Amino acid sequence: MQELVQYIITGLVENKDAVNVEVDGEAVKVTVAKDDMGKIIGKQGRTAKAIRTIVRAAGAVSGKKYSVDILEV
Repeated sequence: MQELVQYIITGLVENKDAVNVEVDGEAVKVTVAKDDMGKIIGKQGRTAKAIRTIVRAAGAVSGKKYSVDILEV
């Protein structure tokens, strides 16, 4: 799951070095630079919602319910 989220997030941000993805049980914690927060969240949260939907669908294949938390550095 970590590789999937890492791939999606690094494709969206400009500062790829500041991206950190940690999986803690069924919680996926994403940390990005403050300048890239808007790109991850998107207009009215649509991008963040899409990321969460993809992670939930990928987790359903393995029988787990993942949640995504987006944090800033």
